[in-house]
Amino acid sequence: MSSTAPPASEGAAGSSPLTQAPAFSPLYQQIKGLILHSLQHGEWKPGEAIPSEMELAARFRVSQGTVRKAIDELAADNLLTRRQGKGTFVATHAEQRVQYRFLKLLPDGGESQGELRAQRTILECRRQRASADVARALALRTGDAVMLARRILSFAGLPTILEDIWLPGQAFKGLTAEQMASYQGPTYAMFELDFGVRMVRAEEKLRAVLPDEQQAERLAVSTSTPLLSVERLSYTYNDVPMELRRGLYRTDTHHYHNHLS
Repeated sequence: MSSTAPPASEGAAGSSPLTQAPAFSPLYQQIKGLILHSLQHGEWKPGEAIPSEMELAARFRVSQGTVRKAIDELAADNLLTRRQGKGTFVATHAEQRVQYRFLKLLPDGGESQGELRAQRTILECRRQRASADVARALALRTGDAVMLARRILSFAGLPTILEDIWLPGQAFKGLTAEQMASYQGPTYAMFELDFGVRMVRAEEKLRAVLPDEQQAERLAVSTSTPLLSVERLSYTYNDVPMELRRGLYRTDTHHYHNHLS
């Protein structure tokens, strides 16, 4: 798939009175938007190399410096990955160093996220109509089709996370429990490979809760055991919400770890 984006001009930006909004965004931001458009429309798949800075500069009729600045921002946003001596690649959740970028639960023993190996138990995976709150989160209409997957993640045989995952029914049509259970890599990598959907960022809300009887049974805890409730909304390119995930986390042997900068 080729892009037919209009050429940009190095002299396009101009000044405006302080009382008015600028007429144009900076040129590198325009190029960033064009590259993002190509990513969103699948011109380059997750894990694939994008054209060189020289090729992109010729394509968009701008300087290499302008392209480099646009790529720098996309790399900082974890949308692209630079590899020394190899080029620039579309970031993917299948890449070892970022496989668990959205999973912040670490064992108390000190293992890194890269050493986490979850055993998945898929309790159900079915198509249903979106409730009002799920539809609102996923920018759908109440009653639109969504896929609901409910699963338990265990670490070293200990059930640790119980979560419900809602996905837009159109984008994830055909998703099955067998598909989710059998894929050996991260679930987000499976979403990329099988459905062409890459989650690029997420927002989370955390609170402490007590489980009901069924939740407690599935996590092998008592109903008086405090759990960490984590609600995550994940987005693909251009801030389109593509996943609502609500999980209950045991924290007696694990802790939630986040790096702030």
